[in-house]
Amino acid sequence: MSSITTILASQQATSAWQEDFYKHLHAHPELSFQEAETARLVAEKLQAFGYEVHGGIGKTGVVGILRNGAGATLLARADMDALPVTEATGLPYASTVQATDAGGNTVGVSHACGHDVHVTCLLGAAELLAGHRDAWSGTYIVLFQPAEEVAGGAKAMVDDGLARLIPKPDVALAQHVLAFPAGRLGTRIGAVLSAGDSIHITLHGKGAHGSMPQSSVDPVVLAALIVVRLQTIVSRETQPGEFGVLTIGSNRAGSKSNIIADRADLLLNLRTYDRNVRSRIIAAIERMVNAECVASGSPQPPEFAYYDQYPLTENDAEVTAVVTAAFQQHFGVDWVFDLGRLTASEDFSHLPDALGTPYTFWGLGGTDPELYAQAAKAGRIAEDIPVNHSKYYAPVLEPTLDHGTQAMVVAAMAWLGHEALKPVSR
Repeated sequence: MSSITTILASQQATSAWQEDFYKHLHAHPELSFQEAETARLVAEKLQAFGYEVHGGIGKTGVVGILRNGAGATLLARADMDALPVTEATGLPYASTVQATDAGGNTVGVSHACGHDVHVTCLLGAAELLAGHRDAWSGTYIVLFQPAEEVAGGAKAMVDDGLARLIPKPDVALAQHVLAFPAGRLGTRIGAVLSAGDSIHITLHGKGAHGSMPQSSVDPVVLAALIVVRLQTIVSRETQPGEFGVLTIGSNRAGSKSNIIADRADLLLNLRTYDRNVRSRIIAAIERMVNAECVASGSPQPPEFAYYDQYPLTENDAEVTAVVTAAFQQHFGVDWVFDLGRLTASEDFSHLPDALGTPYTFWGLGGTDPELYAQAAKAGRIAEDIPVNHSKYYAPVLEPTLDHGTQAMVVAAMAWLGHEALKPVSR
């Protein structure tokens, strides 16, 4: 009997609490940097499993360390925060929670991105590895991160001294539940999630009465010219075949029809897979905005504020190959697919990048397979399958939790297991 088989023989006992735990998390979501109760429950579980537990890292982050002799050191991460989205799934355990966000607004809150799945699966893997220390050796670190949704949690944990708290990992792992058939696992070498940047641009005009435009510098017209001009960056300044998405998500100015305002605010979002492309697009944005402001006679230069900045998630080739092979061997090749590049963004890579650790990040399917197959047959996947961040999004319980837990165990055992220790040399 292999080490993995020995460990997973106990999964039934672990899954006995996982479903109720998941439903509780789903019904009691917490916003970014507000995950105090989630963190408490996580720490309580880890202490019961026998981990060395550290809480309050990066405000609400939790780390568990299990030292089990000589061998590799592996870090596995799950994010904990929910979104300001009012749930509409109709599930008996749907969230009805409301909370106050960082801006002081009362918002509905739900786990519309599946982070409750991530927490539940990693805790399950933590229990299984703790219960079978004779099947592996090394150090297993589980990290429960806050505030992924605002691109701040991973950096906060790093800034709070994570590197001094834990032994340096040889490998880092993370998974994310996605709108693919439940239980399937998607891996990819190289860029897998885009870098993301949000930009708040303040444009300065000169206010006047609506009947006297000659006395104004109209920021509404200026903003309109900039919105149109920025569309040419991807279509005319980015090489065909290079990836870039530039979206103007908000354009706000003025409050009354007969008043020309004195400022306008644009909110932009940028996604790229290449650091050089990102730099070129940002430079083009600033060049065009500045030029349009000069052309319009703005009384002062525009202001650029960068926020919610996500790093590129670029999977290490060797680590990803090992994990993919382990998944194929355990689940069968039909359960493992090429994830491809996704235009969503994540802050997970801040952690291994700061620690100097190679990593891989994979996708876990969470959609009802029959529903997915029907939608695919009708050519209506985009229309009929709720995706992450939708108010209708909620993964099916099984085999999502089962395979998500197994995936964390199988990937870890590729380095920690006695039969297949895979040292990473750098």
